[in-house]
Amino acid sequence: MKVTIIGTGYVGLVTGACLSEMGNHVVCLDVDAKKIQVLNDGGIPIYEPGLKEVVQRNVSAGRLQFTTDVPFAVNHGTLQFIGVGTPPDEDGSADLQYVLAAARNIGRYMTDYKVVVDKSTVPVGTADKVRAAIKEELAKRDKQVDFAVVSNPEFLKEGAAVEDFMRPDRIVVGADDERSVLLMRALYAPYIRSHERLLVMDVRSAEFTKYAANSMLATRISFMNELALLAEKVGADIELVRKGIGSDPRIGYQFLYAGTGYGGSCFPKDVNALMRTGKEYGIDLKVLNAVDRANQHQKTVLVEKVVARFGNDLTGRRFAMWGLAFKPNTDDMRDAPSRDVIQALAERGATIVAYDPVAAHEAERVLGHVKSLQIVDNVATTLEGADALLILTEWREFKSPDFDQIKRLLKQPVIFDGRNLYEPALMRDLGFDYLGIGRGTAQLKPAE
Repeated sequence: MKVTIIGTGYVGLVTGACLSEMGNHVVCLDVDAKKIQVLNDGGIPIYEPGLKEVVQRNVSAGRLQFTTDVPFAVNHGTLQFIGVGTPPDEDGSADLQYVLAAARNIGRYMTDYKVVVDKSTVPVGTADKVRAAIKEELAKRDKQVDFAVVSNPEFLKEGAAVEDFMRPDRIVVGADDERSVLLMRALYAPYIRSHERLLVMDVRSAEFTKYAANSMLATRISFMNELALLAEKVGADIELVRKGIGSDPRIGYQFLYAGTGYGGSCFPKDVNALMRTGKEYGIDLKVLNAVDRANQHQKTVLVEKVVARFGNDLTGRRFAMWGLAFKPNTDDMRDAPSRDVIQALAERGATIVAYDPVAAHEAERVLGHVKSLQIVDNVATTLEGADALLILTEWREFKSPDFDQIKRLLKQPVIFDGRNLYEPALMRDLGFDYLGIGRGTAQLKPAE
């Protein structure tokens, strides 16, 4: 099939690469000439495991190409995927200017039937706006060309996006046109041969499903983070509690890890966008408001622990930080808890020496204004002469470190673990002052 992807960011590039992997001829369009040049030169503008290999393989096979030529891209694909950004506006709502600009370009240049697919995360009712924008451009040209607008939200986890696309747990298609549904079924058939995972529904329900899914996951995270705060007070270990409740199949284990709060490009933006939609319709989404407030507070918890240990004035203090990205296997710094922690420590006079195996370059871009932050290329350098170690991202290489080295290089053996990577009892035996999230003080009493 001939497919056009508008936008070569996280969603668009993964979608285009994975669709070409199944033999489709895909053209990826972007107005950012520098980004297209990087892709045409064999580079990848984002970090995502396995993506570079998929892109290079399909470019070499002639199934995947990148362009800034709008008329060419519009005329290429019967399926036109809109995968541009929808950043939060000042009021928290999703900014649809890029989505509607893409729709207008389709209407400006289309000459035959198109299925316009909203792949970007967009509020309920966006398909109507996309349809109106295309009709307006066709009217300006005095043309009557059939088209359909479909909602096909993405459910890709950063760090596992290629795997998620190639082996989806569900594919949601919102459509009111039988022809477009048949084309979408044909496009996705190779991905669901072993088990039917394509869910067809009306457009508005599909748009709503994406926000509902991310808001539900964000709710689980914030709920566990609040329970972790209480666990510390009552002397319980939130990790043991997680295992106890996660074993209930009605609850499950996913998204029950206590930590420093959620970040990234999806959860913060989508929770706020759904709350904004609620206000537009006169519905106060009380649970989501609480989820958002709890998450904002959770980003300060590690700083509160540092202050409780070293005092509010951190002038002259030096802290090692492991992890900057909001989660492992990505270089995404959007709403990363590390940003809040670094800013709060710097404001109190501290120096921070940080390491991240992938996100260093992006972190330097977004945190370049923090003069007391130094980003280095190895863990040992972060530790030398530091008053304590803070862990913000659960990269694999942090899970079994050289504890002797940590103890030797730190001024004092203090670890603030925002991801609960280690067992408190083991850390005590190793001589560390170990402060996790919700780990409590409960210990087994010796047998009499």
